[in-house]
Amino acid sequence: MSTEILYKHPDYDSNASRWEFFLRSYMGGDEYKDGNYLTRYVNESKDEYARRIDLTPVDNHCRNVIHIYSSYLWRVPPVRNFNSLDSNPALQMFLKDADLDGRSFDAFMKETQIWAAVYGHAWIILDKPKSQAGTRAEELAQEIRPYVNLFTPENVFDWKWERLPSGRMTLSMLKVRESIVRQNSTDKMQVIRVWQPDMIRLYEVDNEAEKLIEEMENPLGVIPAVFVPSQRSVVRGLGISDLTDIATVQRAIYQELSEIEQLIRISNHPTLVKTTGTDASAGAGSVVNMPDDIDPNLKPYQMQPSGSNLDAVRASIADKVNAINRMAHLGAIRGTEAVTASGIALQTEFQLMNARLAEKADLLELAEEQLWRFFCMWQNVKPDVEVFYPDSFDIRDYPKELEFLQAVKAAGVRSRTLQMEVDKQIADLVLDDDQLKTAYREIESSTSVIGQF
Repeated sequence: MSTEILYKHPDYDSNASRWEFFLRSYMGGDEYKDGNYLTRYVNESKDEYARRIDLTPVDNHCRNVIHIYSSYLWRVPPVRNFNSLDSNPALQMFLKDADLDGRSFDAFMKETQIWAAVYGHAWIILDKPKSQAGTRAEELAQEIRPYVNLFTPENVFDWKWERLPSGRMTLSMLKVRESIVRQNSTDKMQVIRVWQPDMIRLYEVDNEAEKLIEEMENPLGVIPAVFVPSQRSVVRGLGISDLTDIATVQRAIYQELSEIEQLIRISNHPTLVKTTGTDASAGAGSVVNMPDDIDPNLKPYQMQPSGSNLDAVRASIADKVNAINRMAHLGAIRGTEAVTASGIALQTEFQLMNARLAEKADLLELAEEQLWRFFCMWQNVKPDVEVFYPDSFDIRDYPKELEFLQAVKAAGVRSRTLQMEVDKQIADLVLDDDQLKTAYREIESSTSVIGQF
């Protein structure tokens, strides 16, 4: 028996429950309900609690926020200059099918960004199958080329960083769970791979009994793993989830939705209080048969709580939704009602959102540069790939801008230059880049002065 392979990093043990909470908050549905996040009432039976969970809906704000971020981040794909790698025959195969599962490299990086946003970080390992082929052409014919694997934090058990003489920190050990072969209440078999700069070992762990099934030298001399944070934290190897505060507010909304369901159901179906000998039932058209000699003080009656506080609960939920929008800087994007904020307030919110997206893009750009360096090492090519993610994200309130420009145009200012620039800005809101130059030329040639001088 051995526990060395199953040993987990101290930060893993202290964050595992948080990762599970973030995952359930993002997944929603039955995954969220299975977390039992509703507060159990005093004297509430197990069956009553399970029924209340089943009847309570999940308003999933976490998934919505994550995918709004992702949609803006990937609206404009990154630009890559492959330089020395450009003529490599494995490159196009990798870009088209990066993980040997049919996903393109852009799709894989988008999925990595989503899971990093959920957990706070994710890991990418760029591996290459062991080959007996004599030439690169034979390798490609056998589809032996580098490919990527995505590992979420609950599958990365242990990690270790060391500082090189140059001062740079490098990964000196990484332990990942590649798969769970079988699992039930009493039996669990896992496949765990331990990466080190000099050796790669693969273990099969049946409960706690370990078995070394493969051992090979690391041909790169480094661990080809890339740490991808959503936001950097002060702890190396851990990131900050986008759901850190949002998931907690979503859980509070979930509690209050349960209270609304209880208020509506109990208000519409009052509780009947009667003696054992009284023949009665609650409901429309019911008849109460009482004994002739019953004590008047024991007359049956109904207990019906007031539903007047229902609006207060609904207002509380609306406040929490506004809090989520404020924390995520998405008030103007996720708002379902008319936005009453001033133009300056909206512009400030867009700038905050733009800054957050730019930070995420910089982290993705850095991670991808490290990934391409490992790809070049596997292919024995000079690592000079350049990656450029967008530095700014055009988040604008188009209807409000168009309304403002139309008001300026209707003001009747007698200036050809002003009218021409207003027309150009309106065209910029409506047309794409291919048509914009043509529209500019037409505007410059046809704009006339309004009124007489």
